[in-house]
Amino acid sequence: MRVRESGPAEAESAYDFHDFVVARSAVLFRGALVLTGNRDAAEDLVQETLERACRKWRTIAAKDAPEAYVRRIMVNLVNDRWRRFRRTAPHQDSGEPAAPGDQYGQVDTRDQLVRALQGLPIRMRTVVVLRYFHDLPDDEIAADLKISPSTVRSQLARGIDKLRGQFPALSSPSPPQPTEGIR
Repeated sequence: MRVRESGPAEAESAYDFHDFVVARSAVLFRGALVLTGNRDAAEDLVQETLERACRKWRTIAAKDAPEAYVRRIMVNLVNDRWRRFRRTAPHQDSGEPAAPGDQYGQVDTRDQLVRALQGLPIRMRTVVVLRYFHDLPDDEIAADLKISPSTVRSQLARGIDKLRGQFPALSSPSPPQPTEGIR
């Protein structure tokens, strides 16, 4: 058995990958959590994404946007999993919005939102997650998903409409605040 000697280029490449993982793994996990709706599945997705990225890190690091490349790996893995394991019946909740100071109610609302996202078709869900959880512009989403910017905008609009339909109390305008005595 021969042990391969690592040269300075391989050591630098591994170091760059370590820096990337330290800097971006939390962001990747948040996106994976919203895409999968399950903490364990999100952890597995991030791990598998980073494993695949590590195998091709020299190629990825040479790209202009390594994070976009890694995000694309994650989206492809989610799409593959979604095709294999169709979702089960959606969970029904009471739909009552949380009071502003109710932290447990806000957690429930966040959980309801993640479940509602799970009800969206995978491309629509991916567009919504990349736009609102990763703050990417339409052009970058289009490049990541290899679709046109107009398709991104239409998928985004349809996805938001579907989500608003599931949360009518949250999407309605808030009541006007009293302004008496404020000058």
